[in-house]
Amino acid sequence: MIKNAIAFFILFMVFFNLTAQSIVGKWKTIDDNTGDAKSIVEVYEEDGKIYGKIIAVFNPEVEYRVCSNCKGDKKDQRIVGLVFIEGLSKNGGVYDGGTILNPENGKTYRCRLKLEGDSDTLQVRGYLAFFYRTQYWKRVK
Repeated sequence: MIKNAIAFFILFMVFFNLTAQSIVGKWKTIDDNTGDAKSIVEVYEEDGKIYGKIIAVFNPEVEYRVCSNCKGDKKDQRIVGLVFIEGLSKNGGVYDGGTILNPENGKTYRCRLKLEGDSDTLQVRGYLAFFYRTQYWKRVK
């Protein structure tokens, strides 16, 4: 009886831990070239889709910049507060089917987000045809 209870408890904790892993939360973005932290992004769910917006930047010179190269309703929006990840859906172990905007050049790419094994690292990948760029963001605790 005690062995069954212990086995149930272990299975419950494993199941709970696997289902608790979510990309929703705050993430620190890391500059590809310097390795320095660039911003804090809030990844959130709305109407069953995943979105991400920049909520803070570490460089004070960027804090009041606008997305001057962006198109449409993003044109001339402030970088802080900008929703730049849009419309991703869960597809197995990844989130895809949406887009990511690079505020530095105003270009939009297909996007895929995936939690790494430790769930404190988010793999962020932007695609253009067969070419892609990958960043690894760290969860803010």
